[in-house]
Amino acid sequence: MNNFEYIKQNIAEINKRITLACEKSARRAEEIKLLLVTKTVSPDKISYAIGCGYPLIGENKVQEVRDKYAALEKIPHETHFIGHLQTNKIKDLLRYNVSFIQSLDRIDLAQKLQSRLETDNRSMNVLVQVNTSLEESKFGIGPEKALGFVKEVSKLKNIKVKGLMTIGKLTDNEDEVRACFRLLKNLKNEIVAEGIEGVCMDELSMGMSGDLEIAVEEGATMIRVGSAIFGERQY
Repeated sequence: MNNFEYIKQNIAEINKRITLACEKSARRAEEIKLLLVTKTVSPDKISYAIGCGYPLIGENKVQEVRDKYAALEKIPHETHFIGHLQTNKIKDLLRYNVSFIQSLDRIDLAQKLQSRLETDNRSMNVLVQVNTSLEESKFGIGPEKALGFVKEVSKLKNIKVKGLMTIGKLTDNEDEVRACFRLLKNLKNEIVAEGIEGVCMDELSMGMSGDLEIAVEEGATMIRVGSAIFGERQY
């Protein structure tokens, strides 16, 4: 047995849960993308998971994107940046093959990102991160500011808004978790209704291993799972 066989088994288990949640909420499993959160995961494990047919990976730190870049460069995959992005790290991040930033949450970050993208003559897909749980420990724009923020970002021509991202409240109270995801879906609908030029709301990135069923029921298009696939993180 391959020593990474457990990764394939864990992915199958997560997929089973997604499928059951889709059946419960009259959705198709094909509507849900599984993003593998690869924080502290070694390139050999990541490449094995990609080889299982899951080419979407998410990194939290610019340093990890950099450190794994050479090892993964020739393997067809898509890297999303899902962590808190500091403005002084934008230039570093854009050196590597990142195709999506899921954590855009403040205007100075958007403006500096736009400036760098202009210099590099390229564009970037982004999700706006919303702090739906209103917890001070979490990053993300306040829900009441999300619409105005999306309108501001839409004026920055090299940034392509593709949807929203949130982290559900870390609690055993399912109603509180559901409220976070429902709020994100409602914000999506509100933004769609505004018909903002250049803004698309195809993606709702919400739900992790502990709450993915609720996220699917509330309209997630992308689920982010790390340790439930790769095992406990090795710091």
